[in-house]
Amino acid sequence: MKKIFFLAALLLTVSYASAQLNFGLKAGYNSSLSLSNLSSIESGDYNLTDVKSELSNGFHAGVFARIGKKLYFEPELLYAMGKKEYTITLQDAMNNDVTYDKFVNISTVDIPLLIGYKIVDLKMLNLRAFAGPKLRLDAGSKLSFDNLVTDGEVTIDDLKGEVKSSQIGLEAGVGVDILMFTLDARFNVIGDMYQTKINSVNVDRIPNTNFVISLGWKLF
Repeated sequence: MKKIFFLAALLLTVSYASAQLNFGLKAGYNSSLSLSNLSSIESGDYNLTDVKSELSNGFHAGVFARIGKKLYFEPELLYAMGKKEYTITLQDAMNNDVTYDKFVNISTVDIPLLIGYKIVDLKMLNLRAFAGPKLRLDAGSKLSFDNLVTDGEVTIDDLKGEVKSSQIGLEAGVGVDILMFTLDARFNVIGDMYQTKINSVNVDRIPNTNFVISLGWKLF
């Protein structure tokens, strides 16, 4: 799968070899607040305290290139970090209720490969929309558990955290460029990269989707 991503990037780069090229730095904020979190507020499973926690502690930084003019290709290489906190309630193999707090310290390398279009394209300002696949590589993420409450015999030692080495998702958003500065707002969907097991059985899969805001500076 990785070879497909890099082959696609190579082919697009070659296709746009004679087109306009920009290269720059970017950094920004990424929350772990997802649409599924927001939809559960009404049911009472998620509250404003949870929202505040999800909105904090996210950061990313890296480099990007933009190849093309009105229609463009934008590969990025970003390091991202953050935290996610959940309270999980489920049933074990004996149908006993199990509740625990799950903490995820996120550390990843993200490689979005975006195709964009300049809806408004002026000399000093443009407005863009973009979408594309995203490869996420683990760079040292960790899981931990606390406050276990159960009717059965499950212990903290029975809870095992698993982080996939890689995951593929989708990313889409809008952006604006003013002179050499670029501002993006995007939403990305990444699957169950962080899993929990009880006695080698997967018991929860939490999608690692989030909102991202980034500010970039085109060096040329």
